[in-house]
Amino acid sequence: MIANYHTHTWRCRHARGREKEYVEEAIKGGLKVLGFSDHTPQVYPGGYVCPAKMEPRELEGYVDCVLALKKEYRDDIEIRLGLEAEYLYTLWEPLLDLLAPYPIEYLLLGQHYLGDGMDVPYCGVPTSRPGDLISYCAQTREALETGRFLYFAHPDLIPFTGDPSLYEREMTKLCLFCRERNIPLEINLLGLREGRNYPGERFWKIAARAGNTVIYGSDAHAPSHVYTERLVRKADRFLERCGIPRDRLLDVLDF
Repeated sequence: MIANYHTHTWRCRHARGREKEYVEEAIKGGLKVLGFSDHTPQVYPGGYVCPAKMEPRELEGYVDCVLALKKEYRDDIEIRLGLEAEYLYTLWEPLLDLLAPYPIEYLLLGQHYLGDGMDVPYCGVPTSRPGDLISYCAQTREALETGRFLYFAHPDLIPFTGDPSLYEREMTKLCLFCRERNIPLEINLLGLREGRNYPGERFWKIAARAGNTVIYGSDAHAPSHVYTERLVRKADRFLERCGIPRDRLLDVLDF
């Protein structure tokens, strides 16, 4: 693992540490590329505030900070300025308008909520309802169809407990959609670190059969998460168990 494009900052209110500490850990771990991708601020109507995203007023400070680090560490590591974004139906265009003045280099798709994202359940809550799975797959396909995302972060976030054949059908359709458009899928190392439901073998065996390319993403919420050799070896074993050939694991991405 020589690049990590999935890195958060304190602005999202559920990460800790200063940005410079993340950079130092990346250099210490031997990474060649570190991409910051904190959760996008979102222009919600009616004064709604998401507790897990930076606010729009914080975006300029985030951009300035990452650009300053890019300049400071230019001889030591390549730093990229990105964001982890959600595709929320009524709020997508306002989000693009908010981001337009800034030199954002990439977006990761991290779909944590459906619909317009307000007052709806987190996608990581177990559900047996067919409509939840079908909506998740449809909304993420529509998101990726915009062509605005570098890759799909934790695509197996939704822990569906209903009909296994429905899961197989919908996730196969999603994986084939991504393969046809050459969109990499992320094996999420934070989920692996904490024993979450993702990455899950059920999904990744589907991805193996569909022929998807994959990438490791640290999903770092603390400096120590940026790179851990032990965790990368664990991910390697997971990859092997799921039947994904090593030549489908991407080291770095082209912009």
